[in-house]
Amino acid sequence: MIITGDLVEQEVDAIVNAANNDLVLGGGVAGAIRRAGGPSIQDECDAHGPVRVGEAAVTGAGALHARYVLHAASMALGGRTSRDSLKSSMDHVFRLARAHDVETIAVPAVGTGIAGFPIDECARVMAESLHKALSDGWQATEIRFVLFSEDTKMPFEAAFWSVFPGVQGSIR
Repeated sequence: MIITGDLVEQEVDAIVNAANNDLVLGGGVAGAIRRAGGPSIQDECDAHGPVRVGEAAVTGAGALHARYVLHAASMALGGRTSRDSLKSSMDHVFRLARAHDVETIAVPAVGTGIAGFPIDECARVMAESLHKALSDGWQATEIRFVLFSEDTKMPFEAAFWSVFPGVQGSIR
């Protein structure tokens, strides 16, 4: 499902954070998660410690309507997201989702804000990573790509229709 909305308001098993590899919840999506979820998420990130760019980490979700936050480290702190780092971090996110029995998940357009990654390329990478995760056996019941504006929906819909041609009627 591709929707516009507020990621931190989603009632799902997990939400995905557009993270830096130091797991510092600064601005953008990470800042919204920190503000809505409370300090326990940053405390868990601090306890976990940094990850490599292209990896992911899992924490609790604090006061959010989710059990977990899956932190996709697609960039270094203050850096940029690349295709390879986004693909690798999202592959890690979906593996963590499977390992933690996540059946419902909400995912933003990781890397397209502060990290400067193009939205159309992000959409293609997201579709490819999701296809790989489902092909590898992840049993998700609902996957929401929660976008900030209507303008971002079109590239996501086009990318998903090309990777999942049978879902055209079910994307809303």
